[in-house]
Amino acid sequence: MVNSWWEIQVLCDANAEELVFWRLEKFGCRGTSSETNGSNCLMKAYLPQFEAQLLDLSALSIWLQQDATFTGLPTPTVRWQLIDEEDWASSWKTYWHPQEIGDRLLINPSWIEPPTNSDRLILKLDPGAAFGTGAHATTQLCLEALEMRLGATATTPEGGDNLVIADIGCGSGILSIAAALMGAAHIYAVDTDPLAVRSTRTNRDMNHISKHQLMVQKGSLSDLLAQLTEPVDGILCNILAEVILDLIPMMGDIAKPSTWGVLSGLLIEQAKPVADTLEQHGWIVATLWRRKDWCCLNIRRS
Repeated sequence: MVNSWWEIQVLCDANAEELVFWRLEKFGCRGTSSETNGSNCLMKAYLPQFEAQLLDLSALSIWLQQDATFTGLPTPTVRWQLIDEEDWASSWKTYWHPQEIGDRLLINPSWIEPPTNSDRLILKLDPGAAFGTGAHATTQLCLEALEMRLGATATTPEGGDNLVIADIGCGSGILSIAAALMGAAHIYAVDTDPLAVRSTRTNRDMNHISKHQLMVQKGSLSDLLAQLTEPVDGILCNILAEVILDLIPMMGDIAKPSTWGVLSGLLIEQAKPVADTLEQHGWIVATLWRRKDWCCLNIRRS
């Protein structure tokens, strides 16, 4: 039986792209794409039909209008239609192309032949219904921060060969796989969405990373606590601010005095309450990196 998906189209001001993306992601959409033409931006997002009724979509339209009013931007136009899964699977791929991130990574869609003359680490990816293609500012910030962290670790006396990392809310697995390609010894990835778990496992195998190096399971930080036998060296978390705030009190339970973290999925205005909560639980924000309306916190134990 063919599954149906809602295709949600939002025509908005180009300056509202990040805000609309955040609202669509919070609504539960997957496989989001955008196309900018001058001052206009057409965004498309996809959601399984059983996860939203017409009243839910109407509410989404109202929230998008309220977001625009609150920020002083033009009111977006919102439309939706049902499409078959095969159409959804191919429609957003048209807009996604190989992308260089930082100094070391090349994110390469799995359906495109990777270059043979690149000196970058090639990360093959098919996110499916999970978040994380490398196109969004939060993912780019995390990958760049991870590159900096692993590069620095490799030059320390203890080296990076035994580095253990936790990826909380792994999505497509892009951060976990990047960590593995950069030399992390063990990565524990968790996500509450079974589609994300499946996607991470598929992408792990596509990049020829062993199950021993990258372990994936359904769950959250509490499930990770039950699985770990020792504290981790690094924590990756690219999810919504509300979820990060809930996780911070438990993050110290998987950390050692030298543990660092990379947290993103945060709008600029959400950075302060997150930073305040981190400080209350024994963490320091070492640096804040910003891209457009989004930011990434590089943290360490206080």
